Amino acid sequence: MRILPVMLLLGGCATAVVPPPAPQRAAPVPLPTVSRAGLERVLGSTAPQLTALFGKPDADVTEGPGRKLQFAGPICVLDAYLYPKGSTSVVTHVDARQPDGAPIDRASCVAALTRRSGGK
Repeated sequence: MRILPVMLLLGGCATAVVPPPAPQRAAPVPLPTVSRAGLERVLGSTAPQLTALFGKPDADVTEGPGRKLQFAGPICVLDAYLYPKGSTSVVTHVDARQPDGAPIDRASCVAALTRRSGGK
């Protein structure tokens, strides 16, 4: 009956199969928040209101139901996108950049353009 102790001893040498850890899910990347602060004078405005604020647009592009008015100054370029709302078109989105294409805060651009010659 010496087989039983040998079997018990050999059984202790067996390695347990450990499953690999479950892959960890990456934490969701938060979406950047886009502030509308400082854009109250532009968002919801009509084309005549933008012209009164900034002067004559440097570009006026119509594509489908949308229209883009572009205003450029020495500090920045502002693109205002107008889409129909009821019987008139209003600004629903604004993009801004420096003349070289580098990013700039949209509200800062609005403030700079209201001070350019031609704007009020």
